[in-house]
Parts: sequence; structure tokens; C-alpha cells
Amino acid sequence: MAFHEVRFPDNISRGARGGPERRTQIVELASGDEERNASWANSRRRYDVAYGIRRADDLAAVVAFFEARNGRLHGFRFKDWGDHKSCLPSGAPTPTDQVIATGDGTTTAFQLVKRYASGSQTWVRTIAKPVAGSVTIALNGAPQASGWSVDTTSGVITFTTPPGAGVAITAGFEFDVPVRFDTDVLDVTLDLERLGSITSIPLLELRR
Repeated sequence: MAFHEVRFPDNISRGARGGPERRTQIVELASGDEERNASWANSRRRYDVAYGIRRADDLAAVVAFFEARNGRLHGFRFKDWGDHKSCLPSGAPTPTDQVIATGDGTTTAFQLVKRYASGSQTWVRTIAKPVAGSVTIALNGAPQASGWSVDTTSGVITFTTPPGAGVAITAGFEFDVPVRFDTDVLDVTLDLERLGSITSIPLLELRR
């Protein structure tokens, strides 16, 4: 299998449904109390893009995209309109949005991440598919116009000179979610008088 560095059509993904999924084991004790354990350390996103199809041309575009990916065989990029930036959806990314690492004077390569914080708890998400041209970097709050590069297929930032020990490395960016179709069948209801319809087109996030 391979990953195709192509994005699912934005006009259809804008109407999709979905979001993060976690897996938790819950055991109910005889006393009525519960014991809960997280089966997954990280969440995994699921989407259904059937809700974004509004015209016959949209349906044709999805069928073509599905065929070009060989169904579930090849992964691709997907824009989650509710969570596709290093900042809030209403804002514009800045180079100080997300702390990705602290320099040690030796390391030159750092993974883009996004932090989700609530109260005293924080979950760190690996960002593997940044959007080309959207990434900005700062060192100790000072924007860096050069001296670094980004691999948009992995989300790794590489500096030509290692950031100094204790230097805060921050980034701003837009990103896509790596996904695949979670079905090998598109169940299309043909109706020439209207548009035709698909009950469900599920997508599943790919983990590295």
C-alpha cells in the first residue's frame, strides 16, 4: 500500500461529519463502581463524507477519488474543517502557536505537534501532514524566515544549525489528517430525476 499526497475535495469535506474516537475499557464492579482503562494512548478520527455531497458532480468526484485510491488500499489527505490549524479555527496561524520542542544544542530535527489542553491535562498530537507553505517557525518567540525546512509528508522540521540548549521552538501551521476509505464498496442509490445518493462514505485516520 502507499500514501497518495492528494487531498480529498474541500467542497465535499466541508460538509462531512466526524471527529476523534477513543477506546476505553469499562468494568462494572459488583459494588456498582467502575474501573476504566484506556486501550489507546492516542485518539483516532473517523469521518463520513456522504453528508458533503450536494450535487451530482460531487457524487462523480467522490467516485473518481475512490477509484483512484483503489478503495481502502491507499491513504490520502483530508481537511477537517473543525480542526486544521495550530490555532483556533477562527484565527490565523502564527509562529508562536504551538511549542514543539526545546533545543539541546545538538538535535536538528523536530516533529510538528499540536497540544490540546483542558485544566491541568494536555494531550499531544503528532502532526504528520502540514500544508505546504503554511508552516512558520520561531525560536524563543523570534520568527525565523530561514535556516530551517519542513517535510510536508512527515511533519518533520529540520534546522541547518541546532537550536541552542533551552531555546523554545514554536510553530504555526495548517494541516491535513492522513486517512483512508473505511469501505471497499460505495453503495450508490441511482435516481436520475434527483441526484442519486450514498448512505455512508466512511473515512478512518491512519496512524503512523
